[in-house]
Amino acid sequence: MRKIKNNLLTIITLTLIVLQLPSYSQQQEFIPELDTLEIEEIVVSGTRVEVARRNVPVTLSLVSREQIELSNESAVLPVLSHRIPGMFVTERGVTGFGVASGSAGQISMRGVGGTAPNTEVLLLIDGHPQYQGLFAHPFPDAYVSSDVERVEVIRGPASILYGSNAMAGAINIITRQQTTDGFSGNARVSYGSYNTQKYMASGGFREGRFSIFASVNHDRTDGHRDTSEFRIVNGFIKAGYDINDNISVTGDFSVADFNSQDPGTIYNPAYFGIDILRAKASLSVQNRYDRVEGGLIAFYNYGDHDFTDGWISRDYHAGVSLYQGVRLFPGNRLTVGADYKNVGGIANSGVPGAADKWHDVTDIAGYTYMQQTLFDRLVLSAGLRLENNSLFGLETVPQAGFAFSMTDKATLKGSASKGFRSPTLMELYLFAPNPALKPERLFNYELGIGRECSYSRTRAELTVFLIEGENVIEVLPNETPPPPMMRQNVGTFSNKGFELEVSWIASRELRFSSNYSFIDTDKPRLASPRHQFFADATYSRGNIRLNTSVQQISGLYTLVTGPAPQKESYTLVNLMFSYRFTQNIEAFLSGRNLLDQDYTIIYGYPMPGVTLFSGINIRL
Repeated sequence: MRKIKNNLLTIITLTLIVLQLPSYSQQQEFIPELDTLEIEEIVVSGTRVEVARRNVPVTLSLVSREQIELSNESAVLPVLSHRIPGMFVTERGVTGFGVASGSAGQISMRGVGGTAPNTEVLLLIDGHPQYQGLFAHPFPDAYVSSDVERVEVIRGPASILYGSNAMAGAINIITRQQTTDGFSGNARVSYGSYNTQKYMASGGFREGRFSIFASVNHDRTDGHRDTSEFRIVNGFIKAGYDINDNISVTGDFSVADFNSQDPGTIYNPAYFGIDILRAKASLSVQNRYDRVEGGLIAFYNYGDHDFTDGWISRDYHAGVSLYQGVRLFPGNRLTVGADYKNVGGIANSGVPGAADKWHDVTDIAGYTYMQQTLFDRLVLSAGLRLENNSLFGLETVPQAGFAFSMTDKATLKGSASKGFRSPTLMELYLFAPNPALKPERLFNYELGIGRECSYSRTRAELTVFLIEGENVIEVLPNETPPPPMMRQNVGTFSNKGFELEVSWIASRELRFSSNYSFIDTDKPRLASPRHQFFADATYSRGNIRLNTSVQQISGLYTLVTGPAPQKESYTLVNLMFSYRFTQNIEAFLSGRNLLDQDYTIIYGYPMPGVTLFSGINIRL
């Protein structure tokens, strides 16, 4: 409690300092509009087609481009870890997540996930899934802030729409596109502690029905430990053409060239080098009419991995998604869809009987989802997905829920939904393999109430949840070796808790946001803090902007095996100050972990202390 009180005093003090800053200009570029809360938010992730957020029965959080830019992070996932209650993302250094042993970027949602690699929370780009073929996890360093318009996060199972790997939730990154005629551009250069350098350039152009957006990012750091260097280059391009007012075509391509070093744990240092190339491409056709809306998405992901321990692999993930929504009669919306996904890969892993063999698996699914509005206040939702896996057979995924508008500003929501995750090719054939594994499954029950008040410019949402899971896959000793260790479906789990989000626009210059989550797990879970609190305040006036934030984590398990599981608790205070010299040039200075906390998120990988960054943003 003393740490929390001290941190709150720090935030209040910083805020009071901010309120005394003079205005150096009458320009208002930084100042948010007061009617932000009066605009009805439209989302697509919860239903596949555009719908008002308040009518979606599942819990769905939004992270805006403004919030992402406030962090000056080049990667997206650390921002989400702060802004989304119940969601936690592991980190291990000043920048860069890495892969394989000791990697970060594991995502936990409501105490589900957090294992290495992450396969329980599905990451999507514009609605199509992102994970590599053999390990079935996303590549967290490939998702950069410069390409993001907004992020929609489903906190709870999303398997009815997206299938396997959306067992605990889904993160849908909506990428940027040029919406205004002519050219616009952005660039950022920053330098910070441990020789950390970040470079970004992006630009877009639109003329008539054609638009294009492209970006390039380069991050590098020496790291805060010996042999922890990190280098990455990201490229992205997206082009679109409106055939007419109702039909549009969009294509995109991105690539990430990644090279890093892993020093191992401080208890057992061991150099480990990583060289990865990953690329993805997609093509979508969307239609939008008065009563009909839908799309067709084709995508292909590819990866080439080369490690210094001898691991060499190639993998792919390809698929097609077709969905169509229609309003059959007033108050009704029916969505039907079909998905085809095929993943595969080949690896030289050094595992006897598993090396240099090609493995692949195919999923074919169909689903239907209906919403019906009754009495102008009650929205009932129900749906069913049937997914057939070439190895595991048929999986049935139901979901039902409601959203009741108690008043014009208050909404009560509830849902019951199933999530599942099919075993990965790695689990079946490569490390501690077991071809007889079954899919993991869970049922999630949640009830939430949200309220927004335009005259006081506040929004608050409270959600309680209960999760019951089964067929959890864990590595255990094999009773009949070889191999000595084997993955097995070993039982059940139960998580429960609540999440709270609050935002307040105090004035044209000052706004606050905060979230808190409490998760009670029946057994220790990695990357699943029992208490997670985040709060930030942003002050904008004239050419000045100041953002200060605090994150409090307690009850975070970093080690759950052995006789003495390890837990961490820590508090991080960050501060960012920016000054706009002209309409197009802005300089910033930021500090992270200003309390110089000594903490770890991944066992044996201590996090850096105070880190400082400075840079320049240029807008054209």
